[in-house]
Amino acid sequence: MRVLLLRFGELYLKGNNRNVFESVLISNIKKALVGHDFKFEKTFGRYVISSYAEKEESVLIEKLCKVFGLYSLSPAFEVEAGVDTISSVVGEVDVSGKSFKVFVKRADKTFPISSMDFAKDLGEMLLNSYNDSFVDLYNPQVEIHVDIRMNKKAYVFTQSIKCQGGLPLGVSGKGLLLLSGGIDSPVAGYLVGKRGMEFECLHFHSYPYTSELARDKVLTLAKKMSAYVGKLKVHVVSFTKVQEAIHANCSPEFMITIMRRIMMRVAERLCQQNSLGAIITGESLGQVASQTMQSMTATGVVVKRTPIFRPCIAMDKEEIIKVANEIDTYQTSVLPYEDCCTVFLPKNPVIRPTIERCEREERKLDVDALVEECLNTEEIVEIG
Repeated sequence: MRVLLLRFGELYLKGNNRNVFESVLISNIKKALVGHDFKFEKTFGRYVISSYAEKEESVLIEKLCKVFGLYSLSPAFEVEAGVDTISSVVGEVDVSGKSFKVFVKRADKTFPISSMDFAKDLGEMLLNSYNDSFVDLYNPQVEIHVDIRMNKKAYVFTQSIKCQGGLPLGVSGKGLLLLSGGIDSPVAGYLVGKRGMEFECLHFHSYPYTSELARDKVLTLAKKMSAYVGKLKVHVVSFTKVQEAIHANCSPEFMITIMRRIMMRVAERLCQQNSLGAIITGESLGQVASQTMQSMTATGVVVKRTPIFRPCIAMDKEEIIKVANEIDTYQTSVLPYEDCCTVFLPKNPVIRPTIERCEREERKLDVDALVEECLNTEEIVEIG
């Protein structure tokens, strides 16, 4: 019988609460395959998807590869764990003119032959069937795997497809991602999702200084992230009046710093209102003026009760772009539509602001009123 054999990785380390993590992972697997007919089975250390339409296999694999917590999967043949039945399936693998190696893993220690001896027997059988093939233990063209499990079944496969790994989405609480139209923030969302954190998104727009196309771009990014993290709620707020007030009253070099301090205040208020436990940003240390250690200290200090997660903090731009390409957000992120961070952009932004100077600049504004102004413009968009 044709099946998909699923493996998880990090969950092995979870000790007595592993069942909690597994139950979330199993729920996420079934959620990812909604709309498809299949049978799910749990066997020690493995999950098996069976009874699906074979023509749908590639679609199922594509969806399962995006489930956080799964380490790898293999299209496999499931047979009764007997020497003859396993040998029959292995004998059908075409190794003509190719180098090969046979791996046997025997989780069921009652199986009558040791893993090494059975692998030798199967290899000899193939050599006798294919005179032009040969064994290569180090760099084989074909790897034949036999996985003998505790459920008295054996799984024969030649392919192992890497999945996302990480932790099941939902085991690490829920946060709020500051989603701009840039490259970094979708990557930050993906990375915290991979660590099991669900999230909602917050986007600041500055219409009419930024266009509706810029807003649509951000919603497209949210849609692409939802392929990994499921349905997303995007809080869209207007930042126009805040930026106009800062531009009119504050020193130009502090424009971005004061703007980000107010963004952080708005984000924390939304966290409190929506029971979200963290603020997530795409900041990378030293990448731009607003992401120096001093700048991040000055903007983060206004957040009083909520941790700020910066999953991209130690990544360089090439590393971030690599992930963005892998999750299909890069080409959208580089579309030439301005976001609110480019409005009234100062020529020489301060790169080492002090908290005291920021507070002095903010005394020129009614900060509380500006935060309320943002919150009163909130629009919620459901994605996925």
